[in-house]
Amino acid sequence: MASEEILQVNEYVFGLDIGTRSIVGLVGFQDGDQLKIIGQHTILHDTRAMFDGQIHDIEKVAHTVREVKEALEKQIGFTLKNVCIAAAGRVLKTYEVHVEDTMDNNTIIDKDHVHMLELMAIEKAHQQLNEALDQDDTVYHCVGYTVTHYYLNDYVLSHLEGHKGKKIGVDLLATFLPQEVVDSLHTVIKQCDLNISNLTLEPIAAIGVAIPEQYRLLNIALVDIGAGTSDIAITKEGSIIAYGMIPMAGDEITEQIVHDFLVDFKTAEKIKLKLHKKNPISFKDIMGLSHKVQPEEIFKKIQPTLDKLAQSISNKIKELNGNKSTNAVFCVGGGGQIKSFTDLLAGDLDLPKERVALRGAEVLNQVIFDNKSFKKPEMVTPVGICLSGLNKDKTDFISLTVNGEPIKIFNNNNLTLIDVVAYKGFNHKNLICRKGEDLCYTLNGVDKKHRGTIGEPAVIQVNGDIVGLNYPIGANDEIELTVAKHGQSPVVTIETLLMDKALFDVFINGRQLQLPYRIAVNGHKKDERYVIQNKDQVVIEADYTVTELLELSDIQQEDCLVYVNDQIVPYDYVVQQLDKVTIQMKKDNMEIEEAAVTKIIPTIPRRMKVMVNNQEIILQGKERYIFVDIFDYIDFDLRHPKGKIVCLVNGKTASYMENIDSGDQIEVYWDK
Repeated sequence: MASEEILQVNEYVFGLDIGTRSIVGLVGFQDGDQLKIIGQHTILHDTRAMFDGQIHDIEKVAHTVREVKEALEKQIGFTLKNVCIAAAGRVLKTYEVHVEDTMDNNTIIDKDHVHMLELMAIEKAHQQLNEALDQDDTVYHCVGYTVTHYYLNDYVLSHLEGHKGKKIGVDLLATFLPQEVVDSLHTVIKQCDLNISNLTLEPIAAIGVAIPEQYRLLNIALVDIGAGTSDIAITKEGSIIAYGMIPMAGDEITEQIVHDFLVDFKTAEKIKLKLHKKNPISFKDIMGLSHKVQPEEIFKKIQPTLDKLAQSISNKIKELNGNKSTNAVFCVGGGGQIKSFTDLLAGDLDLPKERVALRGAEVLNQVIFDNKSFKKPEMVTPVGICLSGLNKDKTDFISLTVNGEPIKIFNNNNLTLIDVVAYKGFNHKNLICRKGEDLCYTLNGVDKKHRGTIGEPAVIQVNGDIVGLNYPIGANDEIELTVAKHGQSPVVTIETLLMDKALFDVFINGRQLQLPYRIAVNGHKKDERYVIQNKDQVVIEADYTVTELLELSDIQQEDCLVYVNDQIVPYDYVVQQLDKVTIQMKKDNMEIEEAAVTKIIPTIPRRMKVMVNNQEIILQGKERYIFVDIFDYIDFDLRHPKGKIVCLVNGKTASYMENIDSGDQIEVYWDK
């Protein structure tokens, strides 16, 4: 039956389970509803080439894979070219987070709002992962996420779309995988002259066998107890909602036997595998002494380790399942086969004993081995890897390009652009165009509002077509993503506001002068450079009393008389626009000459508006202005003449030294 001719009709599948302690290879083919295994070979690692499911020595792991491949080829009689593999579940990291975002009450929540909320949560989970890693520079990518709850104004909802509200939120479970795990697997397989036909995750492969689709509506934990770690996956409402791992498994028990009975690791492994038998177990310790020990005596020694392992697994299950037990637990892998271990786990989870069970031969009914003894829990994951390769409807990892960069991404059954965005770590703020925030403030008690600009939305193309974030993605798609350009919030300075206010002119002893505006923001003095913030209370006034006007001129009240518009006024009189103020000084009760008065009045810098080439500019800082002053305010290169310069003031030719005044229309250009 195991001939290449038959397999040309019934396509073969080659599955490799590359584990911490061993590498298991299976070759088989689909025959109706059954998977017929025609080749099986397992090799233990000679050295610690792998730790916690992660390849550390690529050369040594590749050497062992090559040995498994060659042994299988001798069994089946033809060359293996394609292989199905799995990334270790024990290197997956899962984080549950809650995030919230504010909304405009008048905005109807759509799919993009929900996707952005989910991306915010994924980013927060990624941030927590990076903080937990601290100095570790391993790059992790999100390979899947599950929403557990949505919130609208703090109330739990099943769906947000179509609603309105001030605040939306989400509870989300995100799972991350180190990029180097996938990369190292590819390198090993390439060195063995094989092509990867399918790449999945080990928990996905195990669940595919141990927990059929129809069971996944139930809240079930799958525990794969291996040599160095115990991997956990949780199902609920039809999907896998969480992955986890504890760094304890079968090796903990073996090491306890090593210490208690003074034997080497291999001897301890043999003792552990015989614990289910009733007969005494014979062995030699490292001193060469022979022993014959009853299994019950060995159980007493390892009981504390079993208790610790069961407690750690049950605690992790509760943590991943919202701090409560699942409805049932299925155990696979070799580490959980020790007698009474499932009973310990049931006790720690407060479950009936019958709800915690080993899954082995009973879930492998549709798998035909030449040797029935191979139908055991440690074969569940290798068989699952083979079966995932036979599923032609879905490849777990697919290849595509994002902005020209090739990536391999985990296909979570319903892959959309949002999954690709999450995998690549794009900042959600760069994907949805946000309007610039409006600037609201008060000016002299009057509400003012400057609106933010709209901006430009992100452009996402798949194979040249513009699509949205919920667009389904397939293998070999070419994705081009141009980030959004956000709208800008307005920048308003006091100087900007002053441009809209009339110049405050008064006449003092016949001379026209400008009084500076007094500026206060939220009760504090500010200058013209101040940038107005949201909710600022701005006051711009020029309400000078006669007393304050005299103080500006450094004149004492008792030394003068003040007239406004030819009428004598009290010192608390508030000067108005274009008032004519006359200050008469006294000396020995006698009036002094007007010339002396003008010398005493200080020069107050003027600020005036003019139009230059149809553009309004404000001149400030001087008492008087001439034509040449405008070149400090406009972009006009005098160093590189381009013809004869033309200078006009109110339509008439002017020289550089021509006086200019407020409201003048000025033109300057090169006559070529």
